[in-house]
Amino acid sequence: MGKETRNIYLTNIPLEEAQKQYLTQFKDKNAFKKAEKIFVLEALDRVTTQAVFAKKSSPSYNAAAMDGIAVIAEKTYGAMESNPLSLKLGKEFKFINTGGCLKDPFDAVIMIEDIVEIDDATVEIYNAAKPWQHVRPIGEDIVEGEMILSANHKIRPIDIGALLAGQIQEVEVYQQPKVGIIPTGSEIIEVSEELKDGKIIESNSRMFSGMVQHYGGRPNRYEIVKDDYRLIKETINKAVEENDIVIINAGSSAGSEDYTVNVIRELGEVIIHGVATKPGKPAILASVKGKPVIGIPGYPVSAYFVFEFFLKPLLFQYNRQLLSEGNKIKATLTRRVVSSLKHEEYIRLKLGKVGNKMMATPLERGAGVTMSLVKADGILVVPQQREGYEAGTEIEVTLLKPQEEINNTIVSIGSHDIVMDIIGNHLHTENPQLFLSSAHVGSMGGIMAMKKGECHLAPIHLMDEETGVYNISYVKRYLKDEKMALIKFVKRSQGFMIQKGNPKGIKGILDLARKDIQFINRQRGAGTRILLDYYLKKTEVEVSTVNGYDREMTTHMAVAAAVASGTADCGLGVYSAAKSMGLDFIPVDWEDYDLLIPQKELNKEEVKKLIETMKDGKFLKLIEDLGGYDTKNIGEIIYL
Repeated sequence: MGKETRNIYLTNIPLEEAQKQYLTQFKDKNAFKKAEKIFVLEALDRVTTQAVFAKKSSPSYNAAAMDGIAVIAEKTYGAMESNPLSLKLGKEFKFINTGGCLKDPFDAVIMIEDIVEIDDATVEIYNAAKPWQHVRPIGEDIVEGEMILSANHKIRPIDIGALLAGQIQEVEVYQQPKVGIIPTGSEIIEVSEELKDGKIIESNSRMFSGMVQHYGGRPNRYEIVKDDYRLIKETINKAVEENDIVIINAGSSAGSEDYTVNVIRELGEVIIHGVATKPGKPAILASVKGKPVIGIPGYPVSAYFVFEFFLKPLLFQYNRQLLSEGNKIKATLTRRVVSSLKHEEYIRLKLGKVGNKMMATPLERGAGVTMSLVKADGILVVPQQREGYEAGTEIEVTLLKPQEEINNTIVSIGSHDIVMDIIGNHLHTENPQLFLSSAHVGSMGGIMAMKKGECHLAPIHLMDEETGVYNISYVKRYLKDEKMALIKFVKRSQGFMIQKGNPKGIKGILDLARKDIQFINRQRGAGTRILLDYYLKKTEVEVSTVNGYDREMTTHMAVAAAVASGTADCGLGVYSAAKSMGLDFIPVDWEDYDLLIPQKELNKEEVKKLIETMKDGKFLKLIEDLGGYDTKNIGEIIYL
């Protein structure tokens, strides 16, 4: 065949430019929204289409955290080394194993090594028990109604455990893109055929099948097609109808029987033929009936690299996932980490890039807290014989998520509210490249994190006792030298969450002084606790008279779970948490729940997207459905 009948390369485009040009062709068309419900047990590596919320709490009962004895804390008071206390089996204690159910009247566990068995029915103790010591309360790990996974989340083994713990049996996921793989060539044969001179065993398509599966697609391999223009055309036509993406292997070069590019030109559009890489130069990047069709060279190494260059990012794009680069990064610890010399310890971390620094915030370290792994972005390994790391130390982090995801994360540290989970999910749903990471440390903790440059924004709700105005005076007091702003978010109804039917007849603040009322509080620095203290002072109720004042939870949902479980009679929190747990609610006050942010951050595209999301009608409807929120001024900015 003469030179004029051979293929020629029309382009020699640099790889980065070729990737951008080709992938952009399918970015908008790539709304691959086919969804299906599958069993959680079969959901590994699949991608969620929507947020998944827990149906049940985990644990679903008050569970012993240690082997030992269950006791009534009040009846152990006075026990000490010089005055051991004897307890009788059945009436005053019972033996219990780790994970055992703690039922009334028992409300604490003493470790087995801290007791002395006198006889089969009697033990002695040398230290008094505190209420709820060594007890895993209902919802310690997962609270009913809590978001376990966001939309566009690739499900990992630890996520399956968390979903099952939250009693989720089925999950809605995107259907995986189906990739048609067409091996071509008169010289290639199947591995089962007799190998003769001039024949080559076809293996590239099997490699592609494995790579497609590994990167989140479903391979659909066709039988080998001989070098025949009509047969190749018929097979490509069929594959385009039956698949979302089509690969044609071999025939992409300039040989006399390399028909692929001409067939594709007849059927659709060749966008690029020839990329400035070695290996991989003869790649064909095309579109047929709006679907990606890629011609890949026949040499195995070239075939591998062209797949990595174009098919891998295309599959990630279909699956709403970002490509990962590297496994380890350097980061700065925001808080001191103390570790035992006995163990090599693995600390779960949240990561976020604030300014030019990657900040690493340690998560809860309890062995039973599955969500610390679900939420973790990385792992810090503290070697044996090291006591830990001081705050501000640069550490090496093993990544659990792509670094691009972390770099595109808005870091929020401050007060907890379920609306932060929901806006984070909605932001990511509408902008798959953006993420919102929320750490719950209370309003004052958020202000301190902002002061130290550890976050992009801080949700706060701090009432000035003198003026009744929220947040402004605290910002001016603690960040007086900084140009700050408040993004108005929601007004929310705070009140007493009480058991259904209000069996204790609770009416308001004054009832907290009653001896028969068990209260549950928020942690120091939480805006809700500051609000409580304000009303206790106003009504002249002494803190010392409030049973449970020192028992702390870090979220509204955890407080609601404690009340729902019966381990507390009431707690102060937001209406949405009470509603979620099926509790009654006594309103106390409306408060401003705002987002504190440096003014310099307001011009960043990520923050603009966040504010845009806050004003989105779909998001506002989600907040309205929760109840107990007012979004009248949402998105307004107050400059301080």
